[in-house]
Amino acid sequence: MANEMDWAIADNPLAAAIQQRDMDVLQLVRDALQSRNVLLAFQPIVYAANPNLPAFYEGLIRVMDETGRVIPARDFINTIEPLPEGRIIDALALEMGCNALSADPALRLSINLSPRTIGNPRWEQVLEDALSRDATLGERLILEITESSAMTMPDQVVDFMDRIHSQGVSFALDDFGAGYTAFRHFKDFYFDFVKIDCGFIRDIHRDRDNQILTEALVSIARHFDMFTVAEGIEAPQEAEYLIGANVDCLQGYLFGAPQLRLPQQPTKDIMRSA
Repeated sequence: MANEMDWAIADNPLAAAIQQRDMDVLQLVRDALQSRNVLLAFQPIVYAANPNLPAFYEGLIRVMDETGRVIPARDFINTIEPLPEGRIIDALALEMGCNALSADPALRLSINLSPRTIGNPRWEQVLEDALSRDATLGERLILEITESSAMTMPDQVVDFMDRIHSQGVSFALDDFGAGYTAFRHFKDFYFDFVKIDCGFIRDIHRDRDNQILTEALVSIARHFDMFTVAEGIEAPQEAEYLIGANVDCLQGYLFGAPQLRLPQQPTKDIMRSA
């Protein structure tokens, strides 16, 4: 079988190029992990009612290559997510996020998590150690799970969320509305936040279809007592429309690009202020 695949790749220059690219990406990540050249970048999620005030930040994983160039997750996460390196990246992201939360008691932070990492001993140990050091940390930590990945193993995700919720940790459903949610499962998840996929946000101020779909997603979220975050906002007109549509929070380059250092400003606890 391997020989047949090798021949197929040899006869397909595009497949060969993709395979080589993935191998190069994987080696880059492995080198970064071995050298611990892994960072978090922080992007603000602001209140729609007061866009100058961050509700929380999202911690976005980055790796550095041998030249010191910072590589964003979108350039490697799909390649490593099914592999053991994906579990290591998730554990390191959680570790760095928990360190940031411990260093700043006013900070509230979300960290991305693959459902494949559920039950991973290293990840679980990082969370257990962090919670034992700081009793307030769980209430300030949000774990983000993408809609598509949550639906690959809904029962396992629900059980995991129930267990981690008991430790005060919140959950966000990322890329909400991207087309994967089975609503018969949705009511069982108990997400605290839903992050509306950026595909619905682009040009929403002049795209009637996106307006109708976003209003429906906001209505669903409110029915289940979930806070809404609109992702990928780049234009003031988009933000203005979303504020009028009663979205709770806004995220995008309009309010700040991911930065390797957190701004020196407090965040307000959205869960307590609701």
